[in-house]
Amino acid sequence: MGNRAKKVHSDAAWRKENLREGYTTGACATATTTAAVRALVSGETISAVTIDLPVRKNVTFRMARCEFVARHRVRCGVIKDAGDDPDVTHGAEIQATAEWLPAPEIVITGGAGVGTVTKPGLPVPVGEPAINPVPRRMIEAAVRAEAGQQLATRGVKITITVPHGEKIAAETYNPRLGILGGISILGTTGIVKPYSVSAYRASIYVEMKVAVANGAMHVVFTTGNRSETYARAQYPHLPEMAFLQVGDHLDYALKQARRLKISRVSISTMVGKLSKMAQGRFQTHVSSGTIDHDFLAAVAADIGAPAEVVAQVRTANTARHTQMILRKAGISGLETELAQRAAENARRFINGAFAVNVLCFDVRGKLLGTGEANVN
Repeated sequence: MGNRAKKVHSDAAWRKENLREGYTTGACATATTTAAVRALVSGETISAVTIDLPVRKNVTFRMARCEFVARHRVRCGVIKDAGDDPDVTHGAEIQATAEWLPAPEIVITGGAGVGTVTKPGLPVPVGEPAINPVPRRMIEAAVRAEAGQQLATRGVKITITVPHGEKIAAETYNPRLGILGGISILGTTGIVKPYSVSAYRASIYVEMKVAVANGAMHVVFTTGNRSETYARAQYPHLPEMAFLQVGDHLDYALKQARRLKISRVSISTMVGKLSKMAQGRFQTHVSSGTIDHDFLAAVAADIGAPAEVVAQVRTANTARHTQMILRKAGISGLETELAQRAAENARRFINGAFAVNVLCFDVRGKLLGTGEANVN
């Protein structure tokens, strides 16, 4: 997770286990796309490629296959290695088929084993294959890099497929989210960083202790890479060590902040985890409970949503879908209301030991709402 990985790997005492990193489905799809287009252009089979990921350069992927299935069509495949992360997609083959198109365009689509989005509220529009925005951009960049000047006169179609993907997806939350027919192609960094709970929490505590020892009495808890990036823009005056990625372990982080006598905690997140915090649920992993749409419906009613809109929220697909429903109905204030409730719950959780403020961002970094709870 962001900066923590370097610190954890540099000090074995921070972890109880030597857990191996892996690669996301998005990274694998980019690698196999690179190989397929390179083979299409050169006419030669490719055994391995080296690509750059968003957070790491010069990563080599070996091909499980590279075959010409027609004169102008190549299929390559990579076996996903999730490292020591308990990921059901570990060992799956992520395939890309590249073929020439007559028009100068790049088409990226999903084939067998890649899910299709059927409900709103996800980063991908309804009807589209479940290839998230960052992997899609990585795949397109790979096509441009490999096809080069040939794209001036003809195009390339990339089809991502995952053999047995539909069976694998049955073990995930994809069907519940309305992603049907297969898995999702995911990942914002390209890297899967597994942590044992004990090691992860230990790293949170050590980072916080270092921050306090260096005078950072205002710390910012973030739930991921994007929320950290957006929070840094809000607090450019804070030192780097003041930003801690706590993931789903906000409960632990808040307790340790109280123990270390921190004076202010800011929490940077997005609407899904925020909705749990607004209920006082500070262990936000999906294993501890999913989004409570009845709760969101009650909040919608509290901010003035009429009964018919409240009913839509109650049957929403995701918290983001709730945002879309309320926005379409012209009702604002959801994020501010949730952030305020989350801040007040956090203050109660630590018995008013320090001031808490909460920031809710959208996926592009726009600040949607804030909440504040001062010390008792």
